[in-house]
Amino acid sequence: MDTTVLAIFIFVYIGMIFGRYPGLALDRTGIALLGAIALLALGRVQPQEAWDSVDVSTMALLLGLMVVSAQFRLGGFYTAVTRKLADANVSPSVLLALLVLVSGVLSAVLANDIVCLAMAPVLVEGCVRRKLNPVPFLLALACAANVGSAATLIGNPQNMLIGQALDMSFLGYLADAAFPSALGLVVVWAVIRYLYRGQWETSLTIPAVKAPTLNLWQSSKGVAAIALLMAIFLFTDWPREVVALAAAGVLLTSRRMASRDILELVDWHLLVLFGGLFVVNHVLETSGILAQLMDTLRVAHVHVEHPAWLFGVTVVLSNLVSNVPATMLLLPSATHPSAGAILALASTLAGNLFIVGSIANIIVVDQAQRLGVRIGWREHARTGLPVTLLTLAIAGGWLWLRWA
Repeated sequence: MDTTVLAIFIFVYIGMIFGRYPGLALDRTGIALLGAIALLALGRVQPQEAWDSVDVSTMALLLGLMVVSAQFRLGGFYTAVTRKLADANVSPSVLLALLVLVSGVLSAVLANDIVCLAMAPVLVEGCVRRKLNPVPFLLALACAANVGSAATLIGNPQNMLIGQALDMSFLGYLADAAFPSALGLVVVWAVIRYLYRGQWETSLTIPAVKAPTLNLWQSSKGVAAIALLMAIFLFTDWPREVVALAAAGVLLTSRRMASRDILELVDWHLLVLFGGLFVVNHVLETSGILAQLMDTLRVAHVHVEHPAWLFGVTVVLSNLVSNVPATMLLLPSATHPSAGAILALASTLAGNLFIVGSIANIIVVDQAQRLGVRIGWREHARTGLPVTLLTLAIAGGWLWLRWA
């Protein structure tokens, strides 16, 4: 066993768990990149091999869809939708239901992280203006974004990775995931409505929120692009990454919206995180250490290739190291026909348990805190625990019925 490779792997994945190291200004992206650099510098992987280990199709799909989502954000689409929701003349319970539905559907076809980033501050503003407690609505936004994103292979980064790596059918996965995701949105609404009954009002004041105003033409371009992409993904076998990049290219060719402004909204940190983890996991696999770790698990009667074990291990690992690193680590064990759906649903729905379980949660909590609305880990877990357990139970039962 190559102890150097093992040490670097442990360093990287402990960093994924805690998000940082004491005394160092490194986040998860920096830790993954540092791990890849260390493997290169120590000769455990050659530059060309490291480059070849990066799944270019996944990176291209991510980049293309990030550009499409940036078009929506700069066009003021998210702002207009969120303000329309907040101004709806309905009861708090109905408003909560509308928010869960809208954020869930948007997250299924656009990156859930961007949906949360764009909607959270405007949602706080709308709630405060109506004298409503923004906390239950923010929790609904985060939970619904995660649950809704599980419905498709483009709803979140780990699903994109799984779909590309396992060459999954977009329509086939939708058949596996649409029902548990839809029922999961009902669970989100019911849990939050129950937990926050009688706690809808507030006298909170916040600073002014700056958000893009609606540009109907630019937003219409984004809607047309995503509608065309969905049609192609559903009814053709064209390479998704090429189609997404083509859509991004069309949107970048604009007379009024600067490409610099669009590209500034691309999550380059996430792309670097993916690149670093691709290299680290590739070296772990080629060194034989991953196979040895799996053999150790089999000796302990843990067979990750089996659907039930894969589901359980994915849930646990996603809450330890976050869902993207967990998915990358478990992909080599995804050999069962149902493994792709299991990995995608389990890793995404598990993300609601703790704040650090998904980037969407972190974004919502961070955006709220900037406006003076604090959501602590206890407050989040009070909602996240029942939502996670119930949605995972639904997903597990549904997959068992479909694949038994």
